[in-house]
Amino acid sequence: MNRKDLVETVARETGLTAAQADAALSAVVDGVVGAVATGEKVTLPGFGTFEQRSRAARSGRNPQTGDVLEIAATVAPAFKPATAFKQAVAGR
Repeated sequence: MNRKDLVETVARETGLTAAQADAALSAVVDGVVGAVATGEKVTLPGFGTFEQRSRAARSGRNPQTGDVLEIAATVAPAFKPATAFKQAVAGR
C-alpha cells in the first residue's frame, strides 16, 4: 500500500474528500515526525509506539579493504508495534 492507497482508504472510511484525507494524513505524519524529532514518544494504542533510539559509537570494518573505522554515535527513529497489531499480522 502506498500513500495514495492510504489516502483513498481514509477518504472512503471517514467520508472525507481525497484532499481532506490527504491533509489529515499529512498532519498525522508531520505530528509524529515532529514529536519524535524532539525526543517525545508517540503512542497509538492498538498500533504501536514511535520513539528515538540512541546507537552507541562502535568500530566497524570496510568490507573492501578490511580497514577498521569508527562509526559515530547516532540517534535513529524506531517503531515498536502494539500487541494487537502483532496479533493481527500473525492472524490470531
